[in-house]
Amino acid sequence: MNKIFAIGDIHGCLEKLSSLIMNIGADPRKDTLIFIGDYIDRGNSNRETVDYVLRLKSEYRNIVCLLGNHEHMLMRYLEGADEDLYLENGGSATLNSYGIFLSDDIKKRKAKITSEHRKFFKSLLPYYETEDYIFVHAGLKPGLPLKEQITRDLLWIRYEFIDAQDDFGKMVIFGHTPFAYPLIMPNKIGIDTGVIYGGKLTCVELPAVKIHQV
Repeated sequence: MNKIFAIGDIHGCLEKLSSLIMNIGADPRKDTLIFIGDYIDRGNSNRETVDYVLRLKSEYRNIVCLLGNHEHMLMRYLEGADEDLYLENGGSATLNSYGIFLSDDIKKRKAKITSEHRKFFKSLLPYYETEDYIFVHAGLKPGLPLKEQITRDLLWIRYEFIDAQDDFGKMVIFGHTPFAYPLIMPNKIGIDTGVIYGGKLTCVELPAVKIHQV
């Protein structure tokens, strides 16, 4: 049976990510890699992390990259929106990585991010669904069908989703809210274990629900 490897929030921790990829033993021809979002911000290797993920996209036949709230904030920052919000949430580390200065106008900001990287950020999916699972960055609004979910909830929701006992129709795999250990519940699995705060980078292998960490 082909496997799915879902990887939690990275936040520019490239060394952890590369070690995790080496350790999980995914088959580039058969297995699926799913990134749950938040590749950037707060860490030291933000641009390099995007480069690494792009390289993986050329090596793995099946790879899915989801949108995190931090990529969404960066794209809005590049358009001149929510600038303070982005900086308050660790965006300066990513700006430094790309050589972007706070004094740069919108045109200069965009020019300092390669077209390949801009294309990557724009291509990120709000969620991904398989026969058995829903993968999303932050979670789902309880009581709403998947097609009616709004972007803000998909990227930002926390305990309204985490505390919900609702049957979402499929097991939901999510990140965004850091836990000391992976959160495994009957209706959801949380795989953000706070690597940027000194925790571990987590991957869940499905359908075995096997946890890999570095």
